[in-house]
Amino acid sequence: MTDTPAPPPKAPRLDFATLMKGVLRGDVAMGIGVVFLICLLIIPLPPVMLDFLLALSITSSVLILMTALFIRKPLEFSAFPAVLLVATLFRLGLNIASTRLILGEGHNGPDAAGEIIAAFGAFIMQGNFVIGLIVFIILVIVNFVVITKGSTRIAVVAALFSLDAMPGKQMAIDADLSAGLINEEQARTRRKELEGESNFYGAMDGASKFVRGDAIAGLIITVINVVGGMIIGMAQEGLTFSEAGTTYTQLTVGDGLVSQIPALIISVAAGLLVSKAGVEEAADAAIAKQLAGSPQALGMVAATSFIAGILPGMPTIAFWLIGAGAAWLAYRLWRTSSNKVFQAGLDAEAAANAPPDPDAEEPINQTLAFDEMKIELGYGLLGLVNDVQGRRVTDQIKALRRQLAQELGFVMPAVRILDNMALPNNAYVIRVKEMEAGEGELRLGQLLVMDPSGQTPALPGEACTEPAFGLPAAWVADNLREEAAFRGYTIVDPATVLTTHLTEIIKENMADLLSVAEVQRLVKQLAPEHQKLAEDMVPAQVSWATLQRVLQSLLRERVSIRDLGTIIEAVSEGSGLDAVGLIEHVRARLSRQLCHANRSPDGALPIVALSPRWEQAFAETIIGERGDRQLAMAPSQVHEFVQSVRVALDRAAQTGEIPVILTSGPIRPYVRSLIERFRAQTAVMSQNEIHPKAKLRTLGSV
Repeated sequence: MTDTPAPPPKAPRLDFATLMKGVLRGDVAMGIGVVFLICLLIIPLPPVMLDFLLALSITSSVLILMTALFIRKPLEFSAFPAVLLVATLFRLGLNIASTRLILGEGHNGPDAAGEIIAAFGAFIMQGNFVIGLIVFIILVIVNFVVITKGSTRIAVVAALFSLDAMPGKQMAIDADLSAGLINEEQARTRRKELEGESNFYGAMDGASKFVRGDAIAGLIITVINVVGGMIIGMAQEGLTFSEAGTTYTQLTVGDGLVSQIPALIISVAAGLLVSKAGVEEAADAAIAKQLAGSPQALGMVAATSFIAGILPGMPTIAFWLIGAGAAWLAYRLWRTSSNKVFQAGLDAEAAANAPPDPDAEEPINQTLAFDEMKIELGYGLLGLVNDVQGRRVTDQIKALRRQLAQELGFVMPAVRILDNMALPNNAYVIRVKEMEAGEGELRLGQLLVMDPSGQTPALPGEACTEPAFGLPAAWVADNLREEAAFRGYTIVDPATVLTTHLTEIIKENMADLLSVAEVQRLVKQLAPEHQKLAEDMVPAQVSWATLQRVLQSLLRERVSIRDLGTIIEAVSEGSGLDAVGLIEHVRARLSRQLCHANRSPDGALPIVALSPRWEQAFAETIIGERGDRQLAMAPSQVHEFVQSVRVALDRAAQTGEIPVILTSGPIRPYVRSLIERFRAQTAVMSQNEIHPKAKLRTLGSV
């Protein structure tokens, strides 16, 4: 018995409804419309179809005008340049189609090119083709010389000013972002609006040329229709000069008016759009508020109208009616403004005499809120923020945030900068969580000079101490820059001094600034596979607080947490360990990173190893059970150990090396707890943290 083959699958049925649904999609319909506009230049149209398209041209131009009139900002109609191009192409196609009908069927009478062209020609000419021709020429001149030329000039100037102002606006956005006034999303939105504004005015500068070209083309087409129609009428159709002139001129003028009126309307829309720069409301509200908002101006209009009505030969009734209306509006505005001032005075007096409301107090949440990072400046240092020619502090803080994120994986919180009149003019204070973490003094217009040898610079100036590292330095005049550079001194400007001090304070307090909420945000930015691991691990295996403690411990020793995925994996592996053991396990997983971060320029890792004597001393003085172990070393031993470390590190520093203290794994945290008190920047690594491929160079032992 053989199996019968399955029938082949049927092709999906394409019914009419599905086809029309695909055609009516926005992009497909737009493509069909543009192709149809191009076909207008080639395919002849019957008069009925031409009437419909001319009516569509007039009504669409009114829609464009109303849209430009009622929008609040020009960028709300950012598609206007493209709309202007399509509308211009549409009118030119209709001009060519109507020209074909006028020249081919004009001998049959005024209705040869459709009812709309005949109606416009008869209404405007009123039996005299000279009047219609003059009206048409006047409309072309108004459109071409007045409206289009003015709109083009406004668009050019707006484009130039927008490009010139872009760097300043970009710097203002960056300053607000660095100061914490806006977040990254708001800054991105403002930059997009700034870019859109520049592109819009640049596009309008070019799009206005479409209108000018349309006006010129309309004038040329009109001349061709009149001359060509009369030649065809007299030479081919046997019409007299008078009959040919009347028929073809009426048709041509009607066609010109039908095309020029939409062009005039769209030109007005373009002028309204480019002239709305700086206006944040609809045109009617802006005009009513700014033009008719002054009772004094309306009073002068009323007085002028009454005086003009008295003059001999003037239409008294017309001027006096206008004057009466202006006087009534001026009186109403004056009464309204007087009532507002009077009511404001009553409110102010009532507020001053009112007893204090015992229930009115500042919300408690505003009282509890505080800034994580804050810089307070004396009055004389405000130029660090407002200086647009030099290097502003806000720009350097923005660069610092990126640098810390790239080097340590730590997202620095927003820094609030404000003035403090209680400080001396040249003083500043850096606060971490409202607590003072550093202070110093700066001299604007001067340079901070330091001698690499550690001596006070031998230059005329004000001797001082560098605030970040406590090195001897001096403030010198800016004209001594070349001499200081010639002597090999380190030269720093005031903004960099403040930023350097801020950098060291942030690195010292990164652990305190890393909150649980920030840890959760960092985890959410991980790759999907690491996010899944974190979701399975927290809080089933470890808590958020434990993960925070691990990251804080790494940051406290200035170990980058940028490789958060590896850290999450290590925490998952060592979830059964106590807190100290878990941290050491994570550090062992980061051995490649630790060795790379502490290596010398030649690629080797310089180390100063702990002698077996001190290894045993630390191991014997660690007491307590698992999870609560402490170092109980005698003070004399601590003092001896500190002195030994100082000697070993100073000996290594004479060779130009920055060594790492190498210990065994169990005692590393306790050795670090002693060394960080006098050499916080010295790295302490265990033997478990040495990568197998790391090259070691021993500089001595403790």
